[in-house]
Amino acid sequence: MKKQLFVACVVVVLTSAVAVLRAEIIEQVLVKVNGDVISKTELEQRQVAALRQKLNGNVDPQTLKDDAQIKQMLTEVTPQIIVNAVDELLLIQYGREQLGLKMSDEQFRQIVNNIRKEQGLQDETKFQQALASENMTMDDLRKNLERQMLIEQVQRQEVGSKLNITEEEARQYYDKHPEEFTEPASVMLREILVSVPAAKDSAFNAAQDQAARTKIDDARARVLRAEDFAKVAGEVSDSPSKKNGGLIGPFAPSDMSPQLKALVDKMKPGDITPPIRTPAGYQIFKLESQKTAALQPFDSVRDLIADKVAGARTQTEMRKFLSRLRAQAIIEWKNAELKKEYDKEIAAETGPGGTE
Repeated sequence: MKKQLFVACVVVVLTSAVAVLRAEIIEQVLVKVNGDVISKTELEQRQVAALRQKLNGNVDPQTLKDDAQIKQMLTEVTPQIIVNAVDELLLIQYGREQLGLKMSDEQFRQIVNNIRKEQGLQDETKFQQALASENMTMDDLRKNLERQMLIEQVQRQEVGSKLNITEEEARQYYDKHPEEFTEPASVMLREILVSVPAAKDSAFNAAQDQAARTKIDDARARVLRAEDFAKVAGEVSDSPSKKNGGLIGPFAPSDMSPQLKALVDKMKPGDITPPIRTPAGYQIFKLESQKTAALQPFDSVRDLIADKVAGARTQTEMRKFLSRLRAQAIIEWKNAELKKEYDKEIAAETGPGGTE
């Protein structure tokens, strides 16, 4: 709750500062891309969104005690924000001008209906409240959805549809990344726990310990006589797993204690361990199943391989496509500092050689 309040306060402070600036300057153009503008207002909105996302992630609000730290965070995210803003505008322009794409009224209605259904906002009042909470109107929503649709369509038509993953390519990826297609080793056990009450004043209670040991020995004797382990666990065990007949797992062998792993490594399915003394009490385990790590056959993961290869290729081809659009675009910067940050980010993206 404290974190949420802090995030809300930061956003309010930043939004208030934005409002003051707007009172002084009605609108300020930062860059023109083929005649379309990216304004100071748009940059600020993207910064607020990025900051909100960052603060809701793994950032500890206690470390953010002054404006200097917030400014530092904005300094870190702004270069990528401005690159994304320019790239998105280029993709939208390409979709509209080169591919003739636009969102129809019917498409908009269908998308909104799907969103309302998925978010449980069929009630009109709740839907309008949700829009208001995001400071959006229906026109704003349509513009955002159309931007997303245009970008996705351009990516699909200009990059995705041209990807042809060959058999050789797929097999090369499979051979180079066996760890991605290897089913990990796993163990499935059943357990019976007889707990030993915690000793008072660190004094060892021999009688209680012996009673627990006798109870676990009796339980082990029952299952060794072929009595159903799950039934005995349900009657005797003090572990929550008793509700499932003592079943635990599957889990990785490395998750077991060294003592238990040493025993399980020598067992075959159906074997029962001797009683093991743990901090909780006495336990016995039955090995239900054990799987060793195994590389899945190529044919069984062919679709997964194709997705992985296509994903990697899509990123590469998309960078090349955007590089062409940037090279052909007329980009007029109105803010020298932002241009510097933009150029630096592009240089870092393309690498030391300056090429994709």
